[in-house]
Amino acid sequence: MVTNSDKSLKIIIWILKIGVFGIFFGHGIYAIQINASWIPFLEAIGLSNDFAIQIMPYIGYLDLVVAISVIIKPLRIILIWAVFWAFITALMRPITGGSILDFIERSGNWATPLSLLLLLKWKNQKF
Repeated sequence: MVTNSDKSLKIIIWILKIGVFGIFFGHGIYAIQINASWIPFLEAIGLSNDFAIQIMPYIGYLDLVVAISVIIKPLRIILIWAVFWAFITALMRPITGGSILDFIERSGNWATPLSLLLLLKWKNQKF
């Protein structure tokens, strides 16, 4: 028998899946289009301008893989990557001279996949 609690949990999981999808799909498209404002973040980790431009579409394609896979089947390793990548990219703002508020504003980018990961683990759902 399916309880209201089970239904609510499924709705919450789908909301989080859609949230992760939106974050990574949107960023993926921007990266494929080579968002020039992101080049300094890649240069900050030692990549040349030319290499940053070359690699950015591949980063975007990886983001699209994350987005689509989370909707289809949220694998633990994909969600761990999503948390790590979103946290690091949010942290790049203050590291490269932006305000700490730039990091705080993006906390949903890593907290959403983290919430989904923890909720699925708590539910003891197989990934």
